[in-house]
Amino acid sequence: MTINDMGLVLEGGGMRGIFTIGVLDALMDSGIWFPYVIGVSAGACNGCSYITQQRGRARFSNISMLKQYGNEYLGVKMLMKTGNIFNTRLLYDYLPNRIWPFDYQKFFNTKTEFEIVTTNLLTGKAEYLSNHLEDFSRLSNIEAQKLSMDIILASSSLPYVSKNVYVRGVPMLDGGIVDSIPVERAMLKGYEKNFVVLTRNKGYRKDSKPGSLSSKFMSVADYMMYQKYPHFREALQQRSTLYNSQLELIDKLEDEGKIIVVRPEKPIEVDRIERNPDRLQRLYDEGYAIAQRTIKNMLGKTL
Repeated sequence: MTINDMGLVLEGGGMRGIFTIGVLDALMDSGIWFPYVIGVSAGACNGCSYITQQRGRARFSNISMLKQYGNEYLGVKMLMKTGNIFNTRLLYDYLPNRIWPFDYQKFFNTKTEFEIVTTNLLTGKAEYLSNHLEDFSRLSNIEAQKLSMDIILASSSLPYVSKNVYVRGVPMLDGGIVDSIPVERAMLKGYEKNFVVLTRNKGYRKDSKPGSLSSKFMSVADYMMYQKYPHFREALQQRSTLYNSQLELIDKLEDEGKIIVVRPEKPIEVDRIERNPDRLQRLYDEGYAIAQRTIKNMLGKTL
């Protein structure tokens, strides 16, 4: 069943995105699809397998592969070795092209519009790159496939612990820096109603106190690492404030009945670079169970 007047909005959160995977698997198991999907960072990675209807693929890439590859999957050693805290070759080359092939044809040809959010380092603003980009039709299959993975990689590349990713010659990083929960983008695209998947519990807010020791340290780190990108540095400084304002908007829209929000019910024990598969499995199970209840309630109403 396609819910034609509703968009699907997927927050990021690194390995916390396993909650989102549970939600997406529940949606697929219930046969629920949306005409428009927008994902940020981990939300973009996990949303790919949803729009290509490859159920189980996202869970495999987060839990099964972590168990199998361990330190070669993510960690400080990987960061020191490659400049990326996640093994980008494993996740964005070997996985989609060899281990569990990604359905590129469905990705490009599905009627579902899938937007992936990145941050442009030159402008410090969000870029919304779609699976229906005209660029794909002008490229060879191999070139189009590489570009699609570069876009997803850019959206998922965390500042400070990832190399810049060049998409069509433009340096980009994690879309969550400037648009962590792109519900306003979905509304701009014409979807007043949205199904929003968050990876933090209700009431969570980022610490955005200016002048703190951590804030001063990050300002120095921003300058040292991104000296060439002043607009991007400014975006990094505003990140917590912007994220908190988006959460305020989410609460407002939810109270007004304009969006359906699925989120963890309590503070979670999984962090952005979690390495414990058991914790990840529990969070996946929580996402699946909460989504099932939400879907049952949703189908009982006129959307």
